[in-house]
Amino acid sequence: MNAPRTERAKVIVRGAVQGVGFRPFVYRRATELHLRGWVLNSAQGVVIDVEGAGDTLREFLLQLEKEKPPRAVIQSFECSFLEASGYERFEIRESHDDGGKSVLILPDIAACPDCVAEIFDPGNRRHRYPFTNCTNCGPRFSIIESLPYDRANTSMRKFAMCPECDREYHDPLDRRFHAQPNACPHCGPQLELWDANGAVLSHRDEALLKAAQSIREGRILALKGVGGFQLIVDAGSEPAVMRLRARKRREEKPFALMAPSLALLREDCEVSGPEERLLLSPESPIVLLRRNVKGKRLRISLLVAPGNPYLGVMLPYSPLHHLLLAELGFPVVATSGNLSDEPICIDQDEALERLRGIADFFLVHDRPVVRHMDDSIARVVCGCEQVLRRARGYAPLPVHLKTPLPTILAVGAHVKTSVALSAGADIFISQHIGDLETGAAHAAFRQTAADLPRLYDAAPKAVACDMHPDYLTTRFAAGHPAPSHPVQHHFAHVLACMAENELEPPVLGVAWDGAGFGTDGTVWGGEFLLANGGGFDRVGHLRQFRLPGGDAAVKEPRRSALGVLFEIFGDELWDRDEWLGAFSKQEALLFKQMLEKKINAPLTSSAGRLFDAVAALIGLRQRASFEGQAAMELEFAIDPDVAGAYPFAIRDGVPRVIDWQPMILEMMHDVLRCADIRFISTRFHNTLAEMIVAMARETGEHRIVLTGGCFQNRYLTERAVERLIESGFRPHWHQRIPPNDGGIALGQIIAAASAIRGKIP
Repeated sequence: MNAPRTERAKVIVRGAVQGVGFRPFVYRRATELHLRGWVLNSAQGVVIDVEGAGDTLREFLLQLEKEKPPRAVIQSFECSFLEASGYERFEIRESHDDGGKSVLILPDIAACPDCVAEIFDPGNRRHRYPFTNCTNCGPRFSIIESLPYDRANTSMRKFAMCPECDREYHDPLDRRFHAQPNACPHCGPQLELWDANGAVLSHRDEALLKAAQSIREGRILALKGVGGFQLIVDAGSEPAVMRLRARKRREEKPFALMAPSLALLREDCEVSGPEERLLLSPESPIVLLRRNVKGKRLRISLLVAPGNPYLGVMLPYSPLHHLLLAELGFPVVATSGNLSDEPICIDQDEALERLRGIADFFLVHDRPVVRHMDDSIARVVCGCEQVLRRARGYAPLPVHLKTPLPTILAVGAHVKTSVALSAGADIFISQHIGDLETGAAHAAFRQTAADLPRLYDAAPKAVACDMHPDYLTTRFAAGHPAPSHPVQHHFAHVLACMAENELEPPVLGVAWDGAGFGTDGTVWGGEFLLANGGGFDRVGHLRQFRLPGGDAAVKEPRRSALGVLFEIFGDELWDRDEWLGAFSKQEALLFKQMLEKKINAPLTSSAGRLFDAVAALIGLRQRASFEGQAAMELEFAIDPDVAGAYPFAIRDGVPRVIDWQPMILEMMHDVLRCADIRFISTRFHNTLAEMIVAMARETGEHRIVLTGGCFQNRYLTERAVERLIESGFRPHWHQRIPPNDGGIALGQIIAAASAIRGKIP
């Protein structure tokens, strides 16, 4: 019988974890479970490096949070799984400061159990006070204006503490000792309820109660939360959800939910152990959970996430949310307070203007939000946390490297944008900004790109950006006083995954996404890049095809399908009416001219567009109302009991070409014989995993990183990881940094530092 595979976890625990017996506690638990490694105090908190059998290791990590010493408070629990190091025992090592303490701004932290208990205690002076916080929880990054982190440098400076709050603030034995946002009903921020024109309807607790009543009546409430406005409606009311979709111009894209409690949430969704930990964590992200189809009744309208077996759900994370959800007692939609493709509103006057015609009422308060902060999104992949949108609860925590870097600002790409800044050995990554499709989004990007260096008092020596010449981020970099360093899109993806997993080159990067500007001028997206000490070699890619209409194909998967079929059949395609049913005769003629004359029909190797093509070919989705919709529906159609894969070929050459034509031809045969879509979708995903394994064998590099937006697909990631391990490879994937373009700024900094210093750190 084979021994369990050794796994290793690197954990950084921040909070009240020093001087409370945390290291001896960690030592006892690790030795009891026969784990190996070390624990020490550092400038960042408590650092744990531990390895052992996978199941035992996960049990240990759960114990750290559930059974911590009584006076210890965990504010942030950063965990990444890495390659085993071969430790012989577990030990407490000497503390160190890694060359001096670095400036660290904590993210906004979910309300702690003590504060939640106080707001529901009629005998407590903070009973029903929605801005209760302490040293262990509350707003941080969303209220700080400058360093050091003192009250005078936050948006709380306008609120003078009353004598009782001041006593708490200066008492070392009080948990509000030096809690910068400390406040109470007598001296802190207060609520108001406005109508759609900004007229004040009520104040304080009455405002909250009337806001709750408006939700019960099916109205849309704009609520000013920790990092900006959310739009709230009753998740069980189809008319309310339909009204919100119409006003927000969001036809089918899923809405996020907030549930009153974990117990109620379990009635609507399946919740595993790791998912429960995520939901209850200090980060408190939106967690993607599978609907509980065994429930006798639907508490949540199907219109919240049409055709989607998953729901994105979070639990209340601020005292205001706790009070509102306790008053309601049912799940609500809690979506970003914006129009599609715009950043969320943070100021009530701005919200009154931008959300006019969307919200019926506004629940506002007088604590200013300094920077917008969306809710983060995460899911569990391969038993581990995977962050898909990194904002509240995570930003701006850094990725810590082994060696210092030059000070570099990275500005990301064009969609799911975030920016990053290197300071010493830390790379600080901003909150999610979003797609730069509107003037408001572009303004938010420019503000964040200026905010991060100002906050850390850093003067960038270079600005890293994407190679695409037309991206607004690229133009911003070109206009910056510091020299710009363009970085190939998919190489940045690979470097980001390497940095997160503490990997040195050589590494084979599998970078699959929708699009990225390639070094040969074509659209890349299905790449196999061998990262070496001085850059990368493009050792393989998916076979290219043309996209009629270029970027228009993102919203019309049928165009990708047409490009794939034209690549296979050429001019014979136009005689195959059975595959042209998605087009009118006029459209077919127009696209024929585009493809044959190669006009507005760029070549692409995109895995994302291949997903779209397959979704259209099997009749699943011809047009998409949001990015990635077709690929998501392909994933939803998977039947894990289906085995096998389609054939494919690998063409020799430099780079090698992974030819999907045998797969598409057999898939077309399955469509004509009316095979089950679940059968086709599962075999398609299995084939993609086999392509990855085959290319790993071709290159011979045993360490593989999986990166890019396609690896938001849980089944694809888990299948690829499983098959790579079975085949003797060491796969790595994203956990705390998004696999999509939200993580690309991290890789851009690594690449720019390499160019400046002549090597990859």
